[in-house]
Amino acid sequence: MQIVPMLGLLIGLGASVAGGQQAGPSAPASPADMLPPPAKVYDVGQDVTAPELLPTVWEVMAADACKEKNDGKVTLSMVVDPGGVPHDITPTHPDGSTLEKMALRVVGADRFKPSALKDQPVAVNWAVEVSIQGCFAKKEDGAGGTSTVFRLTAQPVQAFRAPPSPEKAGQSGNPGAVESGSSSGLDRVGGKVSPPIVLKAVDPQFTDDAKRRGIQGICFIAVIVDATGKPQNPRVVKSLDPGLDLKAIEAIKKFRFKPALKEGVPVPVMITVEVNFRLY
Repeated sequence: MQIVPMLGLLIGLGASVAGGQQAGPSAPASPADMLPPPAKVYDVGQDVTAPELLPTVWEVMAADACKEKNDGKVTLSMVVDPGGVPHDITPTHPDGSTLEKMALRVVGADRFKPSALKDQPVAVNWAVEVSIQGCFAKKEDGAGGTSTVFRLTAQPVQAFRAPPSPEKAGQSGNPGAVESGSSSGLDRVGGKVSPPIVLKAVDPQFTDDAKRRGIQGICFIAVIVDATGKPQNPRVVKSLDPGLDLKAIEAIKKFRFKPALKEGVPVPVMITVEVNFRLY
């Protein structure tokens, strides 16, 4: 995988949409603060060992303390870096649900004994099915009112495995598309390769949950801009908030670019988009 350049875009915000809250963990809630992600990522197998989850204890409440249960399973893909920190945590089937947000938070707080190749730590592709048991409960907000929050009623259960082999995006008929999750076939911006230029930008929406909690800041999304100027396979490389991360991805999927050019010929490249969420 090539080192990817960063293309900064400061994006204003549109209307708000509904979002849920979740309980706080006893470990950091965000994925790695490293940018860019690891330069080379391996698949587990043969000489590459699997990462091992280190114990994390989450605060839980009694199951009978609230009435509205919300249990389920969420499947996520990620990259576990040589330091044992998860990057690029992405739902297999994004839906923005409270369970999905909680699963993203759980995996974002995970730390691993990293994979190794010939006793040297390496980054690997990894996937997990997170089983969540929780419920909605009332919480005093300190101003005499109450709000509804999602709380865990049991420790999350995580079943890890190697992710399935990605299908080639080019099979969909998009010229210039490359294999999902890979930088194979990508040129590096710089020298003879000009960067893609934004032709159409779409403002991401602010979630009600983020507005209520006053969350603002920047998340970074890596995306492949194919030879037609369409975004492919956006992935979070630095998280701000699970709900806002998803809104950033949704917006970037609607972007259109003048593609990167190499000696006048359109080529696919990977860039990193900076999405700035601000409350006004």
